[in-house]
Amino acid sequence: MAKATTWRDRRTTFMNRVHARRAAFSDTVPSFVTPPEPRTIGAVGRGRQLITGNFLFSGLFVEGPNLSIWDIARDNPNVMDEIHGCAWMDDLVAVGDEKARTRAQKWVYDWIDRYGDGRNAGWTPDVVGRRLTRWINHGLFILRGQDQPATDQFMRSLGQQTLFVSRRWVAAPHGLPRFEALAGLIYAGLMLKGMDRYVDNAVKALSAECSSEIAGGAIATRNPEELLEILTLLNLSVQTLSAAQRRVPRGISDAVERIVPTLRALRHSDGSLTRFHGGGSGLEGWLDQAFADAGVKTPPDAGLHMGFAKLTGGRTSLIVDAAPPPTGSASSKGHASTLGFELNSGRRPIIVNSGSGARFGTEWRRASRATASHSTLGLDGVSSSQLNTEDEQLSNTPTIVRYNAPTIEGGRRIELSQNGYQASHGLTHARILQLSVDGRQLTCEDLLTTLDEQDNAQFDATRGVEGIAYKIRFHLHPDVAATVDRQNVYLALKSGETWVFSHDGAAELSIIPSVYLQNGRLRPLGTHQVVLSGRAMSYATRVRWSLAKAQDTPTALRDLVQTDLVDDVEYTPGDFE
Repeated sequence: MAKATTWRDRRTTFMNRVHARRAAFSDTVPSFVTPPEPRTIGAVGRGRQLITGNFLFSGLFVEGPNLSIWDIARDNPNVMDEIHGCAWMDDLVAVGDEKARTRAQKWVYDWIDRYGDGRNAGWTPDVVGRRLTRWINHGLFILRGQDQPATDQFMRSLGQQTLFVSRRWVAAPHGLPRFEALAGLIYAGLMLKGMDRYVDNAVKALSAECSSEIAGGAIATRNPEELLEILTLLNLSVQTLSAAQRRVPRGISDAVERIVPTLRALRHSDGSLTRFHGGGSGLEGWLDQAFADAGVKTPPDAGLHMGFAKLTGGRTSLIVDAAPPPTGSASSKGHASTLGFELNSGRRPIIVNSGSGARFGTEWRRASRATASHSTLGLDGVSSSQLNTEDEQLSNTPTIVRYNAPTIEGGRRIELSQNGYQASHGLTHARILQLSVDGRQLTCEDLLTTLDEQDNAQFDATRGVEGIAYKIRFHLHPDVAATVDRQNVYLALKSGETWVFSHDGAAELSIIPSVYLQNGRLRPLGTHQVVLSGRAMSYATRVRWSLAKAQDTPTALRDLVQTDLVDDVEYTPGDFE
């Protein structure tokens, strides 16, 4: 549970505790209206880790075969809400054997014994909504083999938690936390007998939240994986309402219809989500399941989607951050990634962002949010957006990000610029990307330029005699093997493809260490980054580079090699810049 820092936070925490205690006095024992079916996806590998006593939550790794998961939550406040939300139950159900069921049952009843009276942690509306969804989803898995007193104990706790959310959903922050609380309440209200009296108000509130928080299929955080989480919650609500023969408000169905095309635009050729602003690529199969549940076939239209631009050609996909980053409270997970891009060839990621370091501790979280952790141009030691140390929000963000997609022959082209360095150095970063129709060649011009006399004066005041140092970074996926030959870098993919990176010689080429941050791994994975380094000495600096398939690489090939990411080296944020 986050530490309350203001009087408003302290009041919210106090009222949550009051209502948790009140809900715990309820002795109602509901039953399931219909036998529930699992509606959330887990990972078998993580489930097996839990069974053997290997706990991995947000960068915290604890090995304790004899520990309860609630011992980990009690001793580690930073992962408390994550554990109390019970998403780990999906992983145990994915394993599905007797050991997994025994572990899930033990931890559920251990939670009821430790926390079910409402006196301790785990009682905030978003966390309870998340937990209700998992417990109901996997209710039959948990209750198998239990006697009647144990069954009543479990069902009574579900009723108490539903009562709590019905009274406290209004205290959940807008955005994903409120969607979690309301979707959990609707699901519980319609799946548990006698709880449907809470549903109507929750449905109205969810419809209002959709109208206010989902603008054109986008959310304020600009986090693609968070948008997928919201779509999953809305799908759950629609399915539950439809099964109960209740009307689905237009506000909810419209939100689903707006979100699906946006997520399609944010999907790479390998089926994964682009990784920006704290979001990961999504668990395998999750996005496909969400699309199937939504039943929306609308393709994305041209232009930006949640501030991202996409170029496709042949089997190649490129997605670039083409809008200002989130601001205010929505930026608590935001990254200084403006004009950063990711590139995939078929099933193979080539150029990536380092990803979110949130699951690897505070230092990695901060390092991953810097411009240097993204595939774009950055000034040495400076990010295009600054990270506040007090509230973890972004500040001094680009105020003007321009996007243009002119029609050209032989490919697709986007023209971008951002002014994140204008106030401090008088420089605007412009980037012109062009992808051929067959997807075999990407060309780019990166420019650092002043726009007026005021910019010229600022540039002169900060450049000194040695100019302003910059680096253009291209973070490589760990499966990409890079070798240098003079001015070229050869990138070999496990599919058998070879791509060649070339540049015009205006900057110095090097390959240095990088990391790939991926949810579910024990530690950051070592990889490399191609870097073009130089110094801006005049009012306009231009660097041209290209990335193209080698001539002997076929346009299409069978890609059957499996990705095998190995945790072989332990890295720290100081190992790369």
